[in-house]
Amino acid sequence: MNILNYKLYYFLGIGGIGMSALARFFKHYNKQVQGYDKTSTALTQQLQNEGIECNYTEDVDALKDLLSNFSKEEVVIVYTPAVPVTHAEYIYLLQNNYTILKRSVVLGKISESFRTIAVAGTHGKTTTTTMVTHLLKSAGINCFSFMGGISKNYNTNLILGDASSSETYFVVEADEYDRSFLTLNPDIAIITSVDADHLDIYGDENHVKEGYTLFSKKLKENGILIVKKNVDNDLELTAKRNIYSLNLDTEYCAHSIKIENAQFVYDVKSPIENIPSVTLGQPGLHNVENSIAAIAVAQQLGIKGSVIKDALRSFSGVKRRFDYRVKQDNVVYIDDYAHHPEELKATINSVKKLYPTKKITGIFQPHLFSRTRDFIDGFAESLSLLDECILLEIYPAREQPIEGVNSSWLLSKVTSNKKMLLTKQQVVVEVTENKKEILLTMGAGDIDGLIAPLEEAINKNYK
Repeated sequence: MNILNYKLYYFLGIGGIGMSALARFFKHYNKQVQGYDKTSTALTQQLQNEGIECNYTEDVDALKDLLSNFSKEEVVIVYTPAVPVTHAEYIYLLQNNYTILKRSVVLGKISESFRTIAVAGTHGKTTTTTMVTHLLKSAGINCFSFMGGISKNYNTNLILGDASSSETYFVVEADEYDRSFLTLNPDIAIITSVDADHLDIYGDENHVKEGYTLFSKKLKENGILIVKKNVDNDLELTAKRNIYSLNLDTEYCAHSIKIENAQFVYDVKSPIENIPSVTLGQPGLHNVENSIAAIAVAQQLGIKGSVIKDALRSFSGVKRRFDYRVKQDNVVYIDDYAHHPEELKATINSVKKLYPTKKITGIFQPHLFSRTRDFIDGFAESLSLLDECILLEIYPAREQPIEGVNSSWLLSKVTSNKKMLLTKQQVVVEVTENKKEILLTMGAGDIDGLIAPLEEAINKNYK
């Protein structure tokens, strides 16, 4: 891999889930790895514990000192578009002609050495990628995997395989943001969903669809394309493909779906091998659907039904994806990364199906001003499924505020019987003083900082 020819790998935005996996990958190959991020998080602290230095100020002088130990040809800069172009270190590196590569380009270069399985989709790609990884590991298939979340089975977002084997697979979450997934040339590709998102990049839904169509064309000759039924209807696909769905009459699908002990049990129809009585260790109907896509990949690789059943039963899921934090008779607390109207709808409806007689309270932190503006009515519709809706202010991420776009506007459109706009501190007080039956936290910003305080409040006060 030519991408391993450098000596210093410096990351701008090292604390991102995808960037941290790359940092760990290069550290595995005994490279000097260092990076910047805006704030210290549990993930950057873990990187530091693993010997990867992280800094949290835009310190050009310190960066110059670091770079002085290497020739320019020995250094590669890896960056994420989430880092603003006004970043002082980025400007210095650009002006001094250092090699600067997007995260997606680096992933593409790594993937060239392996048989690649790429999982794309507006929703479901992280869980599906992690499921595919767990199926391969359970079957003893050698693989590397770059996951967009922390696998609860392996407590990491990176699985390392044996790079010397010609039979090695490279499993990767194919991110549509900034058209990143077009750097990949997969042997097997999954498209789980195509909904309008990242309109700050694509402009409109038609260009989103165009992006996914282009991704499908990146498939290698004689590659395998696996797509959900409605995706097949929406895109202009020319490659031969395998169609899956939750419970429609497609090549791969589930039927006889039932709930036993708050777990989904179902039969799988497949053109290769039908699998009866699959029990999924991860709750949610949307995750049953994700499992069908993962099963399709596994069967294409020759993994047998008995191995698939055992793997899915033991699948623990992904942190912040329908992640049970408290599960008691009198209260259930679930945390989820949902940040798009369709994701919110899937998460809330899955909870309603599992707990049909319980009152559901959802705490949501909108992510990005532009996304909130573009999908305001969809967010309101999904959040109105809650019995009680609590909003935090919008997490800006890489954006500047947009006049008139705020959580008060969104709250005015929500029709839940009880709704309120609170600070994080007020949320903890509300949950402490007014006991909840089912509690959800949802969002892609820094709402995860509420998880530990809410767990503590529930465990201390809900007796």
